[in-house]
Order: sequence, then structure tokens, then C-alpha cells
Amino acid sequence: MSLNATPSGERTHIGFFGRRNAGKSSVVNAFTDQQVSVVSDVKGTTTDPVTKAMELLPLGPVMIIDTPGFDDEGALGEERVRRTRQVLNRVDVAVLVVDGTAGKTAADEEMISLFGQKNIPYVIAYNKSDLADFSYPDGVAVSALKGTNIRLLKETVAHSVRSDADGRRVCGDLAETGDFVVLVVPIDKAAPKGRLILPQQQTIRDLLDAGAVPLVCRDEELALTLEKLGFAPKLVITDSQAFGRVKDIVPESVPLTSFSILMARYKGFLETAVTGAAAIDRLRDGSRVLIAEGCTHHRQCDDIGTVKLPRMLRRYTGKEIAIETCSGKGFPEDLSPYDLIIHCGGCMLNEREVTYRRKFAADSGVPFTNYGTALAYMQGILRRTLSVFPDILKLI
Repeated sequence: MSLNATPSGERTHIGFFGRRNAGKSSVVNAFTDQQVSVVSDVKGTTTDPVTKAMELLPLGPVMIIDTPGFDDEGALGEERVRRTRQVLNRVDVAVLVVDGTAGKTAADEEMISLFGQKNIPYVIAYNKSDLADFSYPDGVAVSALKGTNIRLLKETVAHSVRSDADGRRVCGDLAETGDFVVLVVPIDKAAPKGRLILPQQQTIRDLLDAGAVPLVCRDEELALTLEKLGFAPKLVITDSQAFGRVKDIVPESVPLTSFSILMARYKGFLETAVTGAAAIDRLRDGSRVLIAEGCTHHRQCDDIGTVKLPRMLRRYTGKEIAIETCSGKGFPEDLSPYDLIIHCGGCMLNEREVTYRRKFAADSGVPFTNYGTALAYMQGILRRTLSVFPDILKLI
């Protein structure tokens, strides 16, 4: 997958943090070898997080995030600091840029403490080393102005990244060479014109990497596809919104699951999603449900998050439920008002941000599930859709 084709959720996120005028944006520009951020002697030039995709060996495609100074002041400054802290929820490694002529301050130490609290590996870059004659045993002395040790900083950052996702597959471990897997992709008003959505693309690629044979069809042609195939496929994977039709077409003897359920496993929260789905039966009149999406897109008239799921929740429970939604990088800082969170598969979010949201919900005592798991639960087929995951099946 090329740099431009790699989705943001699959890139390692590297966040640059520092006080105003520590030269943070200059270091970012030197690190990327591009003019990513505006540089000025005026404090607070960077007002919002700025992102830039690049290639960093041996990591491959990464996402660079330049943040506002975390010592900003005033009402607007407080908002900038809040956004900077939000970035911490999605970075895989942090670079703390310190003014090497002044050394670490109390504000820098506070930031290091935050890295520790969130278990984020970090590297300290002491900038302006061309103006200071000091050694820094706990970091890398760099000069953004002269490019000194920028390559060393890149290497240090690259070797600081750690991930729990190594070896994790979307579904390639569920099929072997020569296995046929049928993928059901409804084409309706919500389907993007001329392309497949990311989970569908990733599923196809992972099956091909496993040597399996993916067969793609619409739900309207599913019965005909199975008939013409002439034998039972290894697995049927469907868009969760088509569960109602697909479950009646696919024989009980053929394993059935959904793209959304696969993404929950791939992002590391399927177990949480399965146990959290039971909270649907505990919803009452006035219960508040947050439906969260990791991406932002133009919503169609029958959008899954704002129309279909709320409609199905109210129909299933028979209750007057208050539904709230959020999308993109926005996520509430207070989850206590909610009785349930139903999240998308998280394909556009990196692993760390999905993990943060899941753990934040757990710490707040709020059940957390996802689209596909919730839809399977309300359709009465959750056990069936988990048959390919025996360890998860034990949870229900």
C-alpha cells in the first residue's frame, strides 16, 4: 500500500509537543523536510493541530501532528491547550521539543508526566543546540535551523514506537489458501459512488494475502451467488446493515459475520463490544445513547449512525431513547450522562485512539459496543456471527 493510499488509521501517529517558541514547528518542518507549519518569532503561531503524512523508515507511512504550545494563555489559549491534550489520545509516540538554551521547565516536566499517565513512549528533542554548548543525556540535541541531528531524531523516534497490533489480521487468519469467502456489499444511497468503503477494501486485501478467494456480490445477488458457487463457502462476510436479509439466505451451517465485527476485532475491542451489547436490553425511557463515528462524511437520508441505528434501537427496546452523535476526532470529555456508547468499527482511527475511547468508557462505567455487534444483537444472531471466534463466543 503506497503512502498516499494508506488510511490514517493504519499510520503510526507521531505528535510534536512543546512550549511556545521552543522551536517545535521548526523541528517539525526539519523532521518532514517540508514547510508543514508556519514559523514565527511570535509566540503561539501554531493555533490548531496540523497534520502531515510522510514516510519514516523503518516504520513506513506515518502521520505527523504539530500541536499548539501547551503553555498558551487566555481563553483562546486554554482552548488550544485542550486540543493539544486531545491529541495525546491518538499519538503512538510523542516528541517533546525543549528549548536547549533554557533546558526543561516545570511545564515540560508536566508534559512528561502526562506521557507517563497515558503510557505514551516519548523522545525529548533539545532544539537550538547550535546556540547551546550542553550535553543532554535524556534526549537528542538538535538544531532545526542547521539540520543538526535531525536524522538521529528520526531514528530514535522510529525505534521508540511500540504497538499491540503486530500480527493482528482483519480476517486472513480465518481462511486458508484456496478457501472461497463471499463478501456481501449492499449498494444503496449510503454507498460511496465508484468505490468500496475502507473495511471492505481491507478485508479483500487480507483475504488475498492469505491466498483465499474473495467473491463480492450485492445482497440482491447473494442467493444466486451461493447457488452458482455449488458448494458452501468458508465464510460469508456482510455489511451489518444487511443482516436482516443475509441471515435468511445463508445456511446455518455456513459461518456468517460482518465487516464491522471484524474491524472491532482488528482494532482490539471485540470482547468489549460483545459484553457491552447486553446493555441494550437495560435501556429505558429517557436513557441516553451516544453513537460515535471515527470519520466525517456527508450523511445521506438513511444514514446508519443518525437514522438507521436510532430507529432500530427504539423499535427493539420500545423505549423513548435520547440519541446523541459525534464524529471524527471529536469525542465527549464527559461520558457520565450516557447509558451506552455504540461506536463504528473505527477504521479511520488508529489503535491508540480506539483504545483510549474504550478505556475512557470503562473508567466512566459506560457500556461500549459497536455498530455490527449491536445490530447482530438486536437481530438475535450475535452468537451466530461470533461462531468463528470461539473464545469470544464464551462471553455470551
